[in-house]
Amino acid sequence: MAEPPKSSFVVVANRLPVDRSPQPSGTEWRTSPGGLVTALEPVLRQQEGVWIGWLGTSLDNAEPFEADGLSLVPLKLSADEVERYYEGMSNATLWPLYHDVVAKPAFHREWWEAYVVVNRRFAEAAAASAEQGAVVWVQDYQLQLVPAMLRELRPDVRIGFFLHIPFPPAELFRQMPWRDKILEGLLGADLVGFQRPGGAANFSRLVRDRLGHKTHRDQIILADGRRVATRAYPISIDFSGLESLAKSDAVERRRSEIRAELGNPRYVLLGVDRLDYTKGIRQRLRAFGELIIDGRVSVEDTVFVQVASPSRERVDQYKEVREDIEQWVGRINGDLGRIGRPAIHYMHSSFPRDEMAALFRAADIMVVTPFSDGMNLVAKEYVTCRYEDTGALVLSEFTGSADALKQAFLVNPHDINGLKDSLWAAMQADPRDLTRRMRAMRRQVRTNNIATWAESFLTDLGGARLAAAAS
Repeated sequence: MAEPPKSSFVVVANRLPVDRSPQPSGTEWRTSPGGLVTALEPVLRQQEGVWIGWLGTSLDNAEPFEADGLSLVPLKLSADEVERYYEGMSNATLWPLYHDVVAKPAFHREWWEAYVVVNRRFAEAAAASAEQGAVVWVQDYQLQLVPAMLRELRPDVRIGFFLHIPFPPAELFRQMPWRDKILEGLLGADLVGFQRPGGAANFSRLVRDRLGHKTHRDQIILADGRRVATRAYPISIDFSGLESLAKSDAVERRRSEIRAELGNPRYVLLGVDRLDYTKGIRQRLRAFGELIIDGRVSVEDTVFVQVASPSRERVDQYKEVREDIEQWVGRINGDLGRIGRPAIHYMHSSFPRDEMAALFRAADIMVVTPFSDGMNLVAKEYVTCRYEDTGALVLSEFTGSADALKQAFLVNPHDINGLKDSLWAAMQADPRDLTRRMRAMRRQVRTNNIATWAESFLTDLGGARLAAAAS
């Protein structure tokens, strides 16, 4: 294997920030969409940084390469490791456990063993790519053991960790057989960041109660005197970039086409989610169907568009949720739809960024109702695209976005009657009230954008390391 590139700034994430795009002339690499890539790409370029991650298949060439000026180090996973580390421990154990046990997590020793092996591989790759005193930023729940493993290999580097999903309360976290190992792994970092203050508080409480370390405000004091900072850093989006796209002539033309294709209804309601059991898709569709049954809305003037992007389709729980959603769509359309007027337009597909911007522009009401979500950037993307200060956001109170977007119509997604009432209230709201709400939400997202998030975390990471050294 070629010598890995070295840098003073290293990002470690489960996936690389590029997708393979086969072309007649050979493979091309395209930068992946998403907030994390948007946030870190400028920093990576400025620092001539290195990104370490998996390419998403068990057959990858593991040689370092460059794509669009980004220095990338791919790590290879065997088919068995994909099954046990990724589909098993990451997405059938940690994901449901961290999302309030919406689905029952499974605990298998062989999954944990693969998780340890793969995390060590990531840590070794980071150690090989980090210059003396480098900053290494580890991302998300798949790699929670990397900070401690990396610290053992390279005590000279500054280590940050950011969890993009919720961190569960102690009562749930304690179910995991390897609970203390996860806590010890995260404590290898100088700064552990969470989406919401509650996540940071849950982590500190567990470290204090289970490992016996002292805590003081947002600092954990380890037995050797080293300090680990724990704080909330709510992630956001590239406001200016998405707003500019939303204002483009092409997106505006597509917005008009979408409305026309839907029959120019009075109201277009929109849901955009990965197809996941945490997203509350069935409950929102059921609430909408009941509004039609109750006679409050009609398929002649109101339509619900649900985009459900494919997700983890080899995992049994995800196969089941897809079947469940599609059965509900068929039932509602069969019972309530008309020829040429389905109640729900359902699309099990992913769409490019410009098409999503057009959908956000076309929708009168955005419905974001997960049972649990670290942040949910779809809510912020919708708000960003509504540059005329129109539209309404119906938002689950169990998302990180609800902390910032307080002017949304906040709902408990488990409460079908409450969800129905909130959808109806959004449809009946005074346009002046909707403008006031949207203007305030847009101001919040504009001010607290993705660049602010990255700068805040990295500034504090430097400070955390200095505080640790000074103590």
